[in-house]
Amino acid sequence: MNGAQDLGGMMGFGPVASEPEGEVFHADWEKRALALTIASGALGEWNIDMSRHARETLHPTDYLASSYYEVWIKGLEKLLVARGLVTSEEMAASSVLHAPRPTSPPLAAAEVAPTLAKGTPCDRPPQAPARFKVGEAVRTLNFNPSGHTRLPRYARGKRGRIERVHGVFVFPDANAHGLGPSAQWLYLVCFPASELWGREGDPALDVSIDAWESYLEGAAG
Repeated sequence: MNGAQDLGGMMGFGPVASEPEGEVFHADWEKRALALTIASGALGEWNIDMSRHARETLHPTDYLASSYYEVWIKGLEKLLVARGLVTSEEMAASSVLHAPRPTSPPLAAAEVAPTLAKGTPCDRPPQAPARFKVGEAVRTLNFNPSGHTRLPRYARGKRGRIERVHGVFVFPDANAHGLGPSAQWLYLVCFPASELWGREGDPALDVSIDAWESYLEGAAG
C-alpha cells in the first residue's frame, strides 16, 4: 500500500541522522518492544508479512510521529486485538479484564536463541521455470495496491535488468493477507539512478531491489 512507511525517494524529511554502528537500542523499553514482538509472533497467530502490514496500516500522522519501536508496538497492539488475544478495553486499562483465549504454548526463554538462529525459511521448491534470466531487460509494473506490497513506489514503472535469480520464495503480497505462500520466483533487479530519479540521478549510481516475478514484465529492445 502507498502508506507513510514507503518513504523511498520522498523529500522534505531532512537529512538522515547517522548513528554509531553498534548502537542498537536507545532505551531499555526498546529491547522490551522487540522481545514482545518476537514472543507474540512465536504464538503462530500471524506471519511476518502480516506483522509488517499491521505496522504500515497505522494512520500516516501516527506513523510519522512515532519512533521505530513505537511503530512496532502499535502494530503489535493492532494484531493482538484483531486476533482476539486482548481487547481494546484491556489496552486502555493496561490490565487483564477477560479470560485469555487459548493459544499455542509461549516461547520459553531457553528456546529463544535456537529459534532465532533457525529462522523461518521462506524459500520454496519451484513449480515452473523462471520467466526471466540474468541480463534480461525488464520493467516493473506501475500499480497502487491497497494491500501489502514489497515493490516501493519509486521503482514502479521503471526499466531495469535482471542481476540475479534468487529462487522461489513466499510472496508477501499474498501472505500478508492470509492467502498462503503463493510462492514466486524472486529476482535482484538493477536500475540506473537516472531511470529512477531522472536527470538528477547520479550517473555513477545503480540501485538494486528484490522483485517478485509478478512485479515484472519483459522490456526487450
